[in-house]
Amino acid sequence: MRVVVITISDKGFRGERSDESGPLLKRLVTEMGAEVIATHILPDEPEQIAALLAELADSGEVDLIVTTGGTGPSPRDQTPEATQCVIEREMPGLAELLRWEGYQHTPFAVLSRGVSGIRGQTLIVNLPGSPKAVQEGMGVLTPLLPSAIALIKDEAPMDGLCTPQ
Repeated sequence: MRVVVITISDKGFRGERSDESGPLLKRLVTEMGAEVIATHILPDEPEQIAALLAELADSGEVDLIVTTGGTGPSPRDQTPEATQCVIEREMPGLAELLRWEGYQHTPFAVLSRGVSGIRGQTLIVNLPGSPKAVQEGMGVLTPLLPSAIALIKDEAPMDGLCTPQ
C-alpha cells in the first residue's frame, strides 16, 4: 500500500509550530506495513489542499492519502470542504467510526468534521490534528485499510461470497 501523509496547519506550514501529528502518522502507517511515499505540510487553504489531493489521487501512484488537521469547526478549518471537492464517492462509515471511537476517549471527538472518500482508486481519509487523535484514529483504521484499498481496486478476494448461478 502506497500512502501519502498530509499535515494541514497554518502554523506548521509557516514553521511557527512543530508538526507532531504528521511524523506520528507516518510512523503508524509504516508500522502497519505500508510505504509512505511522500509527506506534505500545507496551510489551511482549501484550494491548495484540493489541488494536492486531486493531483496525488489522479497520479495513479497513491493508494491512500491520510490528512491530519483542519477538521475542526474554526473558520480556517477547511480540510473537509477541500476533500469533498475532490472525492467522487464518500465512505461515510470510516468518518463516523473515527468520531464514534474518538468519543469513547473524549466527547470533543464529535466536533471533528473529517470526511473520507474515494477518488479514482485512491482512498482519502481526514484525521484531526492532535497526536492523540491520530494515534486513536489509526488504531481504528489499521485493521480496515488493507481490505478497503483492495475493494476500491476491485482486488478483494471473493471467498465466502455467493456467486449468481
